[in-house]
Amino acid sequence: MTALPSASATDQHPATRSICGAISPLEFRTLFRGHPSGVAVITATGPGGPVAFTASSVSSVSADPPLLVFSLSSISSSTPTILAADSVVVHLLDADDIDLARLGATSGVDRFADSESWAPLPTGEPVFRGVRAWVRCAVVSRMDAGGSTVIAAHAVQAHIAREESDAGGGALVYHNRGWHRLGDHSRVG
Repeated sequence: MTALPSASATDQHPATRSICGAISPLEFRTLFRGHPSGVAVITATGPGGPVAFTASSVSSVSADPPLLVFSLSSISSSTPTILAADSVVVHLLDADDIDLARLGATSGVDRFADSESWAPLPTGEPVFRGVRAWVRCAVVSRMDAGGSTVIAAHAVQAHIAREESDAGGGALVYHNRGWHRLGDHSRVG
């Protein structure tokens, strides 16, 4: 049984509070390695041009208003641009989009070198062509969380190119350090 923090610890500001008995980073990574998640590529534009990164942390929060959250690591080269952006595009991928997922996850490459693979929206954010779906979002909140920042965003525009039921590729998930395709073959219930 985990002990509760002392009264003095609970009186501290949440950002400075330390909880005794926390698990190690290795234990935490191992714990979540067995928890699959959807895959997205998030883009924004800043003074240095467009940026993109692959995320497995995207989650819907509310349908009314339409809100989602995602996190980004402080060590990502995209972080300064994303943190400064008022809006982002979240590309929700399926297995047909695996090449884009890999591109967004590869360090040190120009993710926008193929000018035929993307275009800017009239509002300036880059959108990759041919993905299952994308949603343009206004950033409404940022919260420091360890070595990452959690961003809450309000969905303002969406495009669905392939319904999940129409997607021959099946859902793309990240699980146990690898990409996986979900489909009827993986249904258990």
